[in-house]
Amino acid sequence: MKNRHPRSTLYQKLAIDLAIAALTAWGAFAMRLGLPIPKLYQRSEMAYILLSLGIKALVVFGFSLHKQSWRSIGVRDLTRLGRAVGIFTLLSFTAAFLLSPYYRIPRSIPLIDGLLLLTCWGAARLLVRLFLEGHVRRKGKGQNKRVLVIGAGDAGTMIVREMLRHPESCLTPVGFLDDDPTKQNTTFVGYPVFGPVKRLASVVRANSVDEILIAIPSVMGDAIRSILEAAREADVPARIIPAIWEVLSGKVSISSIRDVEVEDILNREPVRLDLDEIAGYITDRAVLVTGAGGSIGSEIVRQILPFEPRKIILLGRGENSLFQIEQELRNTHHFRSLSVVVADVRNRERLRRVFETHSPQVVFHAAAHKHVPLMEDNPEEAILNNVFGTKNLAELALEHNVEVFVNISTDKAVNPTSVMGASKRVAEMVVHGASERAKPGTAFVSVRFGNVLGSRGSVIPTFKEQIRRGGPVTVTHPEMTRYFMTIPEAAQLVLQAGGMKRNGSVFVLDMGKPVKIIDLATDLIRLSGFEPGTDIDIVFTGIRPGEKLFEELLTAEEGT
Repeated sequence: MKNRHPRSTLYQKLAIDLAIAALTAWGAFAMRLGLPIPKLYQRSEMAYILLSLGIKALVVFGFSLHKQSWRSIGVRDLTRLGRAVGIFTLLSFTAAFLLSPYYRIPRSIPLIDGLLLLTCWGAARLLVRLFLEGHVRRKGKGQNKRVLVIGAGDAGTMIVREMLRHPESCLTPVGFLDDDPTKQNTTFVGYPVFGPVKRLASVVRANSVDEILIAIPSVMGDAIRSILEAAREADVPARIIPAIWEVLSGKVSISSIRDVEVEDILNREPVRLDLDEIAGYITDRAVLVTGAGGSIGSEIVRQILPFEPRKIILLGRGENSLFQIEQELRNTHHFRSLSVVVADVRNRERLRRVFETHSPQVVFHAAAHKHVPLMEDNPEEAILNNVFGTKNLAELALEHNVEVFVNISTDKAVNPTSVMGASKRVAEMVVHGASERAKPGTAFVSVRFGNVLGSRGSVIPTFKEQIRRGGPVTVTHPEMTRYFMTIPEAAQLVLQAGGMKRNGSVFVLDMGKPVKIIDLATDLIRLSGFEPGTDIDIVFTGIRPGEKLFEELLTAEEGT
């Protein structure tokens, strides 16, 4: 059916449905009166067949049953089929009653016809689907990967259904592993739960498994790490289904399966947003984002798009990065109401013209120098950009009655031992000072978080480049520990902080357990397909100027 014209396929499905419709009408009489049909009812039989065929044609077109894809027929399609047959049964029963003075039509005929119709129409669709799936499987036999799914919850069962619906993916489910004791010795979607995850190695051997699929989107990092270790010992690759919101939105599909990434083993539950709170201060507002071309700034811009701001002002010094995010917004997200401003936050008069021209109501201040060793060597630049740039923005925001001002800070601002950390702590104090002069109902806040995975110059891109070159991977100290979060999480925290409107506050994400940099390096090497110490060496280079072994999230006066 794949190479035929779509209209031709529609006609074929329509012809099959109507042929079945005529057959079930005759079958209803045969079941009710026996064969051969008594002569007394033969005229009534013909009249009913023609009448029911007309009604069935109406419900086929009314419910678009001829447009259903039989290849991927599912529960929702069968539900629609059931509603259509229910309407037919009601209409045919009414018509048979109205024709009773002229034709002998037993009242049970429409009911029997409806039951036969539902059975035969449903069976035809399911048989076609089974035939096509079997055809593709036979065609790809020998190439299919046998997949063991970790997690028999919503995500696991949904992805198994996707495998069955799309045999061209060459993924064949074998069964599940799940630690939930209530799921032991049961089947889901026709496949068994072999036991808890600790049985992974034995189940892989017993069932010739080719691949592990982690389908527990809310699982914590330690659990993913232990599954990866078990898969490595069993000598099978592992992949993962990503975030929980994709499961909740029904977006789990074959295409969402991906390799496990280092972000998946963060020891923290995903950020959950109060969407109404965020929409309340962004929707239909003019929003200014400084540092809009950077990792955090550009992600903030992407995250605010669904909340339908009236206008976005992209401000930054790097014209190339601003051009890239502008093109993404226009061409990928189709957002047109934006302005691009190449400007330096240290230039107060330039910023003043921006505020006068665009009248922003919400400001996200992400422009900053953030590299600790570089700022140790260039302290005046850290002060000019991080302190005076923030001061310029905060004071102009006060002058122009900005409703929400969110300053992006860092955990390095807590008991700072570096110029960069000290400059960001002073920037927090500047914003707090502005909050004391702000009008009632406005909010000037700071958001403090740890290292951001994948941001420019952060540890992950550095490690990946070192692994690409064949090593060694350099770590400053075996006890060096940091809090980590992903770029989307960082942006989401910023948006949530603005929505809470607690003027003068410093918001801190519950970042879970800190991660040792040596563990991060080891995980990344293994996720890249190598073994630490054998394929890629790890070398300790010593603590750099201004660095701490451990980062803190709160100062002493802020409490714990």
